[in-house]
Amino acid sequence: MQLLQTFGLFVLTALAEIVGCYLPYLWLKKDGPLWLLIPAAFSLALFAWLLSLHPAAAGRVYAAYGGVYIAVALGWLWLVDGVRPTVTDVVGVAVALLGMAIIMLGDKPA
Repeated sequence: MQLLQTFGLFVLTALAEIVGCYLPYLWLKKDGPLWLLIPAAFSLALFAWLLSLHPAAAGRVYAAYGGVYIAVALGWLWLVDGVRPTVTDVVGVAVALLGMAIIMLGDKPA
């Protein structure tokens, strides 16, 4: 159960980070309104707070989070940007999630 909670927290964290970066992208590259930077800042603050909720060492959390971030980013690519992931994208996500699982489920220090 803790693994599912951790994974769910990673997904929420990834969404907060992606929104926090996507909104400035819209402003910079797509001529979006300046006010987009306000929710972007809140989203990035939420991202940092969510990462702090994990009890594991920060470096291990960041490393494992990276695998979930990759998966969520490619989901965003498909659902928001309308670009269907390729076979190599899917394989890359599988490898990244396997790496995340190895990090999170690996031998625990004594």
